[in-house]
Amino acid sequence: MIRSIVDFERMWATEIEATQKILKHVTTASLTQVVHKDVRTLGRLAWHITTSITEMAERTGIHPAGPAHDAPIPATAKEIFDAYSTAAISLLEQVKKNWTDETLAVTDDMYGEKWTRGQTLTVLITHQIHHRAQMTVVMRLVGLSIPGIYGPTQQEWAAYGMQAPAV
Repeated sequence: MIRSIVDFERMWATEIEATQKILKHVTTASLTQVVHKDVRTLGRLAWHITTSITEMAERTGIHPAGPAHDAPIPATAKEIFDAYSTAAISLLEQVKKNWTDETLAVTDDMYGEKWTRGQTLTVLITHQIHHRAQMTVVMRLVGLSIPGIYGPTQQEWAAYGMQAPAV
């Protein structure tokens, strides 16, 4: 749970960097590739992460720059990367400008439940991690390289001159 603005700032900065690292490996051609009828495309996953930032923040009364929740998925990977970066950085700026450690305890209506703002920020982080992980699976299925986030990927082990752990 986020209990201070500084906690959020540190965690969010790390997660912004991780998500940007993934988004840099997504190609425009891969955005619409379907891997299974019940699995979101990379474009839809990346755009969901992006639009969720502004959608969730607006439920708390702050309005970061970024696309509306119902905005259509852009045609290019660069547009998604840029929109994500704008929304993610703007969220941090808005939190730092408008909230204090004390206001993290304020509750807002979030999807029919009452969440503290600290809980909302925690959910934003874990939500992003969850969908970013889904993206890496889809990326592997469509043949894209995957960067290591919390450790090396299978391909990165070889670059380090080490044998990858057994699959």
